[in-house]
Amino acid sequence: MSHPDRLVELMRPGTLSLPALPPLSLYVHLPWCLRKCPYCDFNSHEWRSDAGGASLPVDTARAYLAALRADLEAALPLIWGRPVVSIFIGGGTPSLFAPEQIAELISDIRARLPLEAGCEITLEANPGTFEKDRFRGFREAGVTRLSIGVQSFDDAKLKRLGRVHDGAQSRAAVAEAAEVFETFNIDLMYALPDQTLGELDQDLSQALAFRPPHLSVYHLTIEPNTRFAVEPPPVPDADLASDMLDLITARTGAMGLERYEVSAYARAGHRCTHNLNYWQFGDYLGIGAGAHSKLSFPHRVLRQVRWREPAAYQREALAGRAVSNEHEVKRAELPFEFMLNALRLKDGVALQQYLERTGLPPSSIARAMAQGREKGLLRADPARIAATERGFDFLSDLQELFLAA
Repeated sequence: MSHPDRLVELMRPGTLSLPALPPLSLYVHLPWCLRKCPYCDFNSHEWRSDAGGASLPVDTARAYLAALRADLEAALPLIWGRPVVSIFIGGGTPSLFAPEQIAELISDIRARLPLEAGCEITLEANPGTFEKDRFRGFREAGVTRLSIGVQSFDDAKLKRLGRVHDGAQSRAAVAEAAEVFETFNIDLMYALPDQTLGELDQDLSQALAFRPPHLSVYHLTIEPNTRFAVEPPPVPDADLASDMLDLITARTGAMGLERYEVSAYARAGHRCTHNLNYWQFGDYLGIGAGAHSKLSFPHRVLRQVRWREPAAYQREALAGRAVSNEHEVKRAELPFEFMLNALRLKDGVALQQYLERTGLPPSSIARAMAQGREKGLLRADPARIAATERGFDFLSDLQELFLAA
């Protein structure tokens, strides 16, 4: 189907009625990393280089950037004229790309999309690809926010996690980011193999010593199709993991970092715009190998997935066929899809936002909302959809109420 015909089809009348389109973000997937971690189930692919080093070969990067350009250009009719509020360059390990290649990528995007003034541009970086002044190069390329995959500062724990960096590299990378960027994020993991509360406390002390504007803290989970799924390590039990989360919340709060989402803590003015747009059921165009998109139209919500394997993605993108599959979100699925995101936010969202972003009436969730309030999982505020403290602790149970809303 040609692009004009596809757009006509997407604009036809349907069962939903969205009064306005939500904000639009752009996600760019750069799929390579130095080593696949045993807990990782992301679409990432090991880059094996005999020469070593922390950069992809120029030819590899150039070919992938050409595929991204073709992918973006083919997608433009679906988002024509819509300004972009944030860009997130994720992976894999995007910092395997040299600063001049990231500059080319951002320039390619700017030439094709209208970016809102002050558009947040985040790049994921790993300490294992850190070189002195490399982060400064990313800043000069147009990146405004760095997200550093530290995971731990403990050498033994990093080794158990299969990370390519050590604690000294973690500290050097964060110190450089703090010097170069006004806002940056540290990624930490907890409930690590054999981790004690004291060891987590030490990790937190190291992270908080850098006074990060934003901290993301994730519970290690054993995902299917990972090395840890085949050989599970001994991890803290549920009670200890709960104590660890209490410690994280107490220590971050004491340092002026507010927990605004299940895994995210930030100082005032440093919340992640890109992730907030996801959680508030905004739109996002995803380009790159395996990237996902969620795009709204006046009468429907469309989800897309790109080809997952990098070589197949590059071949298909250059032929104008980057999307491997797509589907319209069914009306009955929208309440759960919305709540899967919005209820992760500590303050939830306004009921009005649910109406605007799903195109559904209040009656579509009235039963589930009543059940949530009866169980003490949802706040009583009729104008707001937000979990209580108990609901935040039993988030999956609360979200499941909306499966058959």
